[in-house]
Amino acid sequence: MSTTGRAAGGLHLFPFRGLRYVPERVGSLAAVTSPPYDVVVRPDGLHHLESADPHNIVRLILPQASTPAARNEQAAATLTQWLAEGVLAPDPEPALYVYEQSRDGLLQRGLVGALALSAPEDGVVLPHEDVMPHIVEDRAALMRTTAANLEPLLLTYRSDGTTTGATAVIEHTITRDPLLATTTEDGFSHRLWSLTDPTELAEVRADLAHRQALIADGHHRWATYLRLRTEHASPSPWEYGLVLLVDTARHPLQVRAIHRLLHRLPVAEALQAAAGAFHVRTIDAPLPQALTALAEAAAEGNAFLLAGDGRFHLLSHPDRALLARTIRTDRPEAWRTLDATVLHSTLLDEVWRTPDTPEHIAYIHDTEAAVEQAERHNATAVLMHPVREEVVRDLARQGVTMPRKSTSFGPKPASGLVLRSLTVD
Repeated sequence: MSTTGRAAGGLHLFPFRGLRYVPERVGSLAAVTSPPYDVVVRPDGLHHLESADPHNIVRLILPQASTPAARNEQAAATLTQWLAEGVLAPDPEPALYVYEQSRDGLLQRGLVGALALSAPEDGVVLPHEDVMPHIVEDRAALMRTTAANLEPLLLTYRSDGTTTGATAVIEHTITRDPLLATTTEDGFSHRLWSLTDPTELAEVRADLAHRQALIADGHHRWATYLRLRTEHASPSPWEYGLVLLVDTARHPLQVRAIHRLLHRLPVAEALQAAAGAFHVRTIDAPLPQALTALAEAAAEGNAFLLAGDGRFHLLSHPDRALLARTIRTDRPEAWRTLDATVLHSTLLDEVWRTPDTPEHIAYIHDTEAAVEQAERHNATAVLMHPVREEVVRDLARQGVTMPRKSTSFGPKPASGLVLRSLTVD
């Protein structure tokens, strides 16, 4: 991977020799892909993916063994074996990759490449959520042992919306035959092209050199990239990380909520504790109608939907004195009024006394899965209403991070279409 011509500031996206599945060695490309590691609902989703194909990428991003060290060693051994057997193979020359996702009228295109890492104080790549140290350590150990970026982060930037620069290159590239095309079981069609022409690469480089990006998905992996960079002397391949970069002026992302599953808190206990602090209304209706009620309440203020006992319970209109006592005042108003802020500072910390640890809280992207798991395990699902993208971006530009797992941007790139080895030239 050549870094010739790198300049200070801005986004610097470099070609790399992508590792890709050899179609003849797997059942199908769709069967070896996976959602990002933190979207897989375990254990059901994990088992489903493992059984889809013996070479599914989930065996690398979520290896299963008795200890963390054994899991990471297993992933590294599996990666080595797949390379030796020709299941995965590096492309012949470094490239950027144009990646397209589409479904039901939704279209997203972006560039996959190795992004030069920048320090947080540079303000080039903006995080908007806090991270959990134990997850960063888990991802760092996996990357360290496999010496690979196994799935790309999702970053966004905003152009002026014209068909110039990187956009023009992307639009020209998609007129050619793709490297691969597949449709995954969620209905999304995926296509990937290789971009190697020096003139087009230079055009992309010039366009991105003055851009600023927002981390849409992958805060823990970005923190992992930064940690691992410090462990290696410069120059090294650890100074770059695998990303998908999307221009949201051309392809606006969807913003969804991430729900909470409170393992050790039954719904009855959650409602009893919250009764004096929030207005509580039980909704005897199917999930879609309950979510509509949540959206209507969220338009007026903080609101949450509890599930787990076969019904839905809307929490709204929190006690103002309680909010004043539990929410820190040294943050902007937009942060203090976030649902995630009220959930963690007021409900979890004060009302429910629930620690933010894996034993007590799971973070689940899929709404139906959150409800189903709560009902199955006598737990409480806290369903959230999504935050608007402009709120996220404005806070990020102020250097203010939101409570962790506050948002879910999408569509997320499928894992398994292109990987980056840190040992392949």
